[in-house]
Amino acid sequence: MNFSRAELRDAVKHAHKHGVHVYLACNTYPQAGAEEIWHKAVDDAVAIGVDAIILADIGLLRYARDHHPDARLHLSVQASASNEEAIRFYHQEFGVRRVVLPRVLSLDEIRTLNQRIQVETEVFAFGGMCVMAEGRCSLSSYATGESPNMNGVCSPAAHVHYEERGDTTVSRLGNFTINIYDSDEKVGYPTLCKGRFRAMDKSGYLFEEPTSLDVTAMLPELADAGVSALKIEGRQRGKAYISQVVGAFRTSLDKIAEGRRDARSKLSTLSEGQSDTTGAYRRSWQ
Repeated sequence: MNFSRAELRDAVKHAHKHGVHVYLACNTYPQAGAEEIWHKAVDDAVAIGVDAIILADIGLLRYARDHHPDARLHLSVQASASNEEAIRFYHQEFGVRRVVLPRVLSLDEIRTLNQRIQVETEVFAFGGMCVMAEGRCSLSSYATGESPNMNGVCSPAAHVHYEERGDTTVSRLGNFTINIYDSDEKVGYPTLCKGRFRAMDKSGYLFEEPTSLDVTAMLPELADAGVSALKIEGRQRGKAYISQVVGAFRTSLDKIAEGRRDARSKLSTLSEGQSDTTGAYRRSWQ
């Protein structure tokens, strides 16, 4: 969700009044000749008093460090830093204090990484899975002209269309047909990598099946691996969705702190395809 400067100022005051931190994501990549817009966003975030700024672009990280040396900087998943050397570079060069890890690492890899780096790690906990390396996806841009990395959108709603064709429902993104659903199937949001396509005389999900990441069953394991924070996907999501998911995770974490074992979030109704996965965290393949 985007805020105006006035809305952000009020939101930060409200959050701080209730002991809650506010992190501002400024993780799209500046366009050549228009860097001042991103610089002003960083300046205003610091002036308003956000608790951390989440950045991806190296030039913007340099600007933030040089102009606001006391600001707390987090590295966005859009930077695709998933190894010790890359994370050390961002820490030493820009003073990054937390890195959001891509969704390609196993639990063992995260544990090993945390033993070797000097920054906090944040991992994805709930939301859509992504088969592309974060920060390097161009599928949405190819289909709609707008990309996650430059425009902050993946399969933007303005390009989504649904059509009724007899007993089927067709979902489209821009000029592309993403899926065709029979009358007894639940209709999903037309994200390009979760579409059904025909190849080699077979139809099916070529990139990824519609399912959501949900790590509530392994929260103690993530904590034991040294993870400092959980990331719940909120981009292009409604307020009710965010409230329900965040509330469920808060309840699960509180149950774990009390020593209770029934910490499952029961969020299957909000999962894509009403199914969930632990993704690469419990990866059995190499």
